[in-house]
Amino acid sequence: MGDPAEMGAHIGPVVNKAQFDKIQGLIQSAIDEGATLVTGGTGRPDGRNVGYYIKPTLFADVTPDMRIAQEEVFGPVATIIAYDTEEEAVKIANGTPYGLSATISGDPAKAAKIAPRLRAGLVTINSWSPDGNAPFGGYKQSGNGRENGKFGLTDFMEVKTVIGEPA
Repeated sequence: MGDPAEMGAHIGPVVNKAQFDKIQGLIQSAIDEGATLVTGGTGRPDGRNVGYYIKPTLFADVTPDMRIAQEEVFGPVATIIAYDTEEEAVKIANGTPYGLSATISGDPAKAAKIAPRLRAGLVTINSWSPDGNAPFGGYKQSGNGRENGKFGLTDFMEVKTVIGEPA
């Protein structure tokens, strides 16, 4: 845990009390719905009694119908959802009302075939790092439009059609 303005490998607090409360509620809902808490959980990290710090949290045994799998968390919480086939994995990934980003781990050649099938604005393979020069934005309820790059600029433009010759 640390000041997000300072360089180093640490995480800072979430943006405000509303987001802190939402994330705490999502963590509790996962516990209540039967996900296995691997690490983390509700409350602030040890040694923190102020600020909107969230314990880095990992859940296993999450199912696609759980609230934690259906909502955008925007905090240091990760979930593991098991699947048997690539087809099922794509169905699970696309089976939410959101689509900001997705990460595929494993054989890069297989991942490259799966990436176009995912309804997410950013898909990374064996990493997670947006490119500041590439367009960024989500699908579905994760937003419409893009930031950065050529496509980010088009959000600030209006297209006009002029038909006919000048007199």
